[in-house]
Amino acid sequence: MFNKYFEKYLLNKETYNKQIALFGVPAVVILILFYSIFLSAPKYFPLHSVYNLKSGETLMTVSRDFSDNRIIRSEFWFKFFVQAFSFGKAKILEGYYGLDKKENVIVIAWRVTQGGYEISPVRVTIHEGLNSFEIADLLKNSLPTFSKQLFLDSVSKDNLEGYLFPDTYLIMPNMKEQDIVNIMNDNFTEKIKGVITEIQAYGKSVSDVIKMASIIEEEARVYESRQIIAGILWKRIALRMPLQVDASFKYINGKTTKTLTLDDLKIDNPYNSYTNRGLPPTPISNPGIEAIRAAVNPIKTPYLYFLSDDNGNMHYASTFDEHIANKFKYLR
Repeated sequence: MFNKYFEKYLLNKETYNKQIALFGVPAVVILILFYSIFLSAPKYFPLHSVYNLKSGETLMTVSRDFSDNRIIRSEFWFKFFVQAFSFGKAKILEGYYGLDKKENVIVIAWRVTQGGYEISPVRVTIHEGLNSFEIADLLKNSLPTFSKQLFLDSVSKDNLEGYLFPDTYLIMPNMKEQDIVNIMNDNFTEKIKGVITEIQAYGKSVSDVIKMASIIEEEARVYESRQIIAGILWKRIALRMPLQVDASFKYINGKTTKTLTLDDLKIDNPYNSYTNRGLPPTPISNPGIEAIRAAVNPIKTPYLYFLSDDNGNMHYASTFDEHIANKFKYLR
């Protein structure tokens, strides 16, 4: 009797295995294909970007835009899961969504119905000596929704060129341009407290000191050299001589000493330090604390001219003839 039941069991098991082989394997293959074609993250998913889901956008508009931007493969299944997760209300929440890893349509649908923004701050380092245009370019490369024009408008509106402190910042990708400007300016206000006593003791206005520091930041890297150059430039101002610093042209037309022409030196521009006396209308860069400190701690010398050779070494001269001789000797 036992043998008969055992034989029947073996027969049923063999039949069951055949059924699995006949129907189960193809079903698994179909499911895998279905997932790959409709549900998985697209091959060119926009990694490390931010999507701004704006107020008032409909599910149909968002699903089409997600598909166009390769965030999802299937508009139909995205809308299906959004409907399912919002209990048929087609609810999607506005805001900035971080796309730092590939996610399938189910996860994306869940996030937009639950407000799963998942945005991480971006680390951005602003080096000393960058002007607002260069800072805007740097931020544009780091923050996908950043507007250079809005940033520059904010800087210009409050005359903050020179007052955006160079530092490393953690910036949320969805932060408004005005807020970024405010953070950098607030940092300047805090950091300047450490040298305000030196500025007041030197007897120059903060505005003039920052203008001078912005030039020094561009002209030299070693602190002592900066102090010597500060002494030379303050002396030129006292003598009512033009400052004649090539660094001002980076602010005018982006050119440096090696690319300047004689025509450039004649440009009719208030920042042209060859045709205008005194300090520029605004700082020409955003200086660090060392350059600011050098501006109010100048070293007095007999020099009236300076230049930097190709290796960054400074060469000074007391007369124009000596300066020309230095040019022929050190600039080839």
